[in-house]
Amino acid sequence: MLPIQLFRTNKEQVLEGLKKKNFKEPGLVDKIIELDERRRAMQAENDTLAASVNTASKSIGQLMAKGDKEKAEEMKSVVTQNKDRVKAVSDQLAALETELHNTLVLLPNLPHSSVPAGKTPEDNEVVRTGGTIPDLSAQKLPHWELAAKYGLMDFELGNKITGSGFPVFMGQGARLQRALINYFLNFNLDAGYKEFCPPFMVNEASAYGTGQLPDKEGQMYHATEDNFYLIPTAEVPVTNIYRDTILQESELPVMMTAYSPCFRREAGSYGKDVRGLNRVHQFDKVEVVQLANPATSYNTLEEMVLHVEKLVQSLGLPYRILRLCGGDMSFASALTYDFEVFSAGQDRWLEVSSVSNFETFQSNRMKIRFKDSNGKTQLVHSLNGSSLALPRIMASILENNQTPEGIIIPEVLRLYFGKHMIN
Repeated sequence: MLPIQLFRTNKEQVLEGLKKKNFKEPGLVDKIIELDERRRAMQAENDTLAASVNTASKSIGQLMAKGDKEKAEEMKSVVTQNKDRVKAVSDQLAALETELHNTLVLLPNLPHSSVPAGKTPEDNEVVRTGGTIPDLSAQKLPHWELAAKYGLMDFELGNKITGSGFPVFMGQGARLQRALINYFLNFNLDAGYKEFCPPFMVNEASAYGTGQLPDKEGQMYHATEDNFYLIPTAEVPVTNIYRDTILQESELPVMMTAYSPCFRREAGSYGKDVRGLNRVHQFDKVEVVQLANPATSYNTLEEMVLHVEKLVQSLGLPYRILRLCGGDMSFASALTYDFEVFSAGQDRWLEVSSVSNFETFQSNRMKIRFKDSNGKTQLVHSLNGSSLALPRIMASILENNQTPEGIIIPEVLRLYFGKHMIN
């Protein structure tokens, strides 16, 4: 959530940022400013009335001490009337504050100055590339055909058990999933992250805190009876660990990692772009989250990008890093880098990670703060990244490493997988 002070002091900055993000309701900015002005005026009126009640209440005691009961009774009548007025104004103020808050949360985060303008993925900037795209034979197969050939996963079985977008991994496919999760977690632990195993459902306050609500309400699975939400990423429960917490500056950065299944309703339409593991309703992912000092958070972001880059490099996959344009960024992000790996069986790039700085957008909602060296309380900056999402990583590993004899397992995974090849 954007700080209300920004609307008072720099309306043009807000409007320019919303324009870069292609926000469709810029008129909400004027509404927020108008609501805030009304709220502040009403707060001043409420404070004045409350002060008059306090002053009058004190004078009643003084009049009673002097024996002037008649004037004391008159003053009591005035105090009663003013108390009624204070309550009425307080109720109006509470309603106004609620309306202001509910309007504020409709606005996305503002993009960092380095975010390129643009509306679609075609407007994203390629920051750098790495690895070598394999030159496979004309007989190369996409991962869903390789999965069928080697018995790695069954999409129809998942459809029978649950529905479309819920694949069942089996045999060596399940084994590769487990190997990837363990390797990713250990890679993060070696870099200094602390591992957590969070709940896979969260309450409304947690989903609101990280910005999933109200923006992505229709994209989340909702257990309505208990009002719990199945998590779309481990970012949601992990970041909320520090909700309503005040840290010391010396405790920053807080570095956390977690594995979780992820649940997303937006599996999309049918076609080649969503076949197999390209887009599913449930998938596994390892996440990294940091809470950082605002003064160094963009250095932290670059460090996280390098961390994910090393992880992708260790798998031997061709990749590219994109800086997302304003129109392709998430609701809560100020700056996002996407990682894509090349899928040789499909001849296309697949997104496998997003690494983002949210600045104070999430921490303002969650009230995650720290005390600086001067004793001043500030909001932290929150950051996260996929490290990594499994479905498209698995798709790329299967497709890029296929040979007539079988699928070669990347060297860093062989200890975890127990074999050097799927055959």
